[in-house]
Amino acid sequence: MFFTQLIHSVVLLALATPNLSSEESKWLEQRDKNTGAALRDILKRFDIGNLDTDSYLDSILSDDDALPRIGIAISGGGYRAMMNGAGAIAAFDNRTTGSSSKGHLGGILQATTYLSGLSGGSWTVGSLYTQNFTSVESIISAKTGFLSTLWQFDDSIIKGPAGLRRSQYYRQLYQDVNDKVDAGFNKSITDYWGRALSYQLVNASDGGPAYTFSSIANDTDFATAKTPMPIIVAIERTTGQIQIATNSTIVEFNPWEMGSYDPGLSAFAPLKYVGSSFNNGTLKRGSHCIAGVDNVGFVMGTSASLFNQAFLQIGKADDAPDFLVKAINNTLADIGEENRDIANWPNPFYKYNPKNNSNAETTILTLVDGGEDLQNIPLHPLLLSERKVDVIFAVDGSADTKTRWPNGTALVATYQRSKEGTSPQNNDFPEIPYQNTFVNLGLNKQPTFFGCGNSTGPLIIYLPNAPYTTQSNFTTFDLEYSDTDRNNVIQNGYNVATMGNGTVVENWPACIGCAILARSFVRTKTAVPSQCEDCFKTFCWNGTSNDTVPGIYEPDQIIESGVGVVAPLKGVAGFALLLSFMLFYM
Repeated sequence: MFFTQLIHSVVLLALATPNLSSEESKWLEQRDKNTGAALRDILKRFDIGNLDTDSYLDSILSDDDALPRIGIAISGGGYRAMMNGAGAIAAFDNRTTGSSSKGHLGGILQATTYLSGLSGGSWTVGSLYTQNFTSVESIISAKTGFLSTLWQFDDSIIKGPAGLRRSQYYRQLYQDVNDKVDAGFNKSITDYWGRALSYQLVNASDGGPAYTFSSIANDTDFATAKTPMPIIVAIERTTGQIQIATNSTIVEFNPWEMGSYDPGLSAFAPLKYVGSSFNNGTLKRGSHCIAGVDNVGFVMGTSASLFNQAFLQIGKADDAPDFLVKAINNTLADIGEENRDIANWPNPFYKYNPKNNSNAETTILTLVDGGEDLQNIPLHPLLLSERKVDVIFAVDGSADTKTRWPNGTALVATYQRSKEGTSPQNNDFPEIPYQNTFVNLGLNKQPTFFGCGNSTGPLIIYLPNAPYTTQSNFTTFDLEYSDTDRNNVIQNGYNVATMGNGTVVENWPACIGCAILARSFVRTKTAVPSQCEDCFKTFCWNGTSNDTVPGIYEPDQIIESGVGVVAPLKGVAGFALLLSFMLFYM
């Protein structure tokens, strides 16, 4: 699980720089070549009226600054958000059966550069990448073999997987965390939670204790830039801090690094060796690098550490062994009730940049759920100016309203942070109306474009969870789902992304194509095609607001039985503050 490597010279391991890492920069050169071919395919299929997409792409493919880069951001919101996000990814994936047919959006995933996940959305991203970026369809359609044991949510984390005796499952949870402690690392409830989560998302037999997030960098398809770059998001919490401020430092995990471009840290460390004894960004000559701390379950658990509270139900299970209950209770006693939502990481930024780094004097880096600052869609890393993202699909599975549907809160939070100038390294975020306007104008029931009138920064394609073919507003902290419910929510997420495969709005794929090209039209001074102008009139927020308090939001199902043609996926038949956040999140 952990291993060491002797370092024979002083190595600078923490880098304070506004630029991308050398690994990401080299990877992007190859990824741009791969996405260019994928863009050609989807834009031709989407049929943007009088635009000759082949000729247009020929004119920009040789220009790195003109080529559109796409980002996809999957929100938090527990299993509901995970499954909703999985549906969107399936819709964008040309490996999904029928996804390249008329009205569908298959191929966008292959043209995407960045794929970010937060909390429940991080489970979607992390699980797919640990399976060599397999398709959503491959997992939910599998009847036998390894993949058939994943995403079995009828076996909750309290019960454990069907293939293990419960006593064996509990013993393995205990032993894996104990091994980490024996290796000299601190533990938190997130360690147990991350291990339990891994049995559903990584490996049902043992939870994949040796599988690290940094090992994704060694996957052949990712290393050759045939897949998007995954990013998982968490938030830094200063020692003793209870309330998460809107200007908190946002930490990202990618296959090469963990860290933040925010001024409060402005540093990254190599994720593979994050467990090493860094001091002011270096290791002493003759020191050992320690690998294995970035277990993929721990990374996903960190991004979703709010669910530590749900995991604690395991202590109430009738057959929970005393040794596990005692270990959990001892951990709670050590960290304190108010810290049950934290994840303790070795601090690779110890003594580094003490002027701005609030955690420079502690050897433990405290991280919490990526949505605790209300930015429940992981847009932040995709706004970095150096990443040059043109368009972001913001897949929102949040439960903002009393009836557990999105109302734009995540976008509002990101917009407010942008206005405050907290992250000067990022592009400006487009103007976003308040939540009441989202509900009153129906912006939370259908896709909406934000930033259409801007010339810089990404255009946002907002895809809120809505009841297209099922009432997909399950409670955030539901821990069990039947395969039928799982598949229905995934199918609904597919239909949200495709607008019912074009049955709700026939030219939806063409409008998606227009949104993808919008910023490149500006850069290349290309006249906007008339069909795109029509699309922007239909889907762009026009600046109108209606902030009267709406009634209870109870949307009707958009596609009733027998209406439209929706092809199914193959195989789819202060703790007080924490509590207040949970009420918002549920």
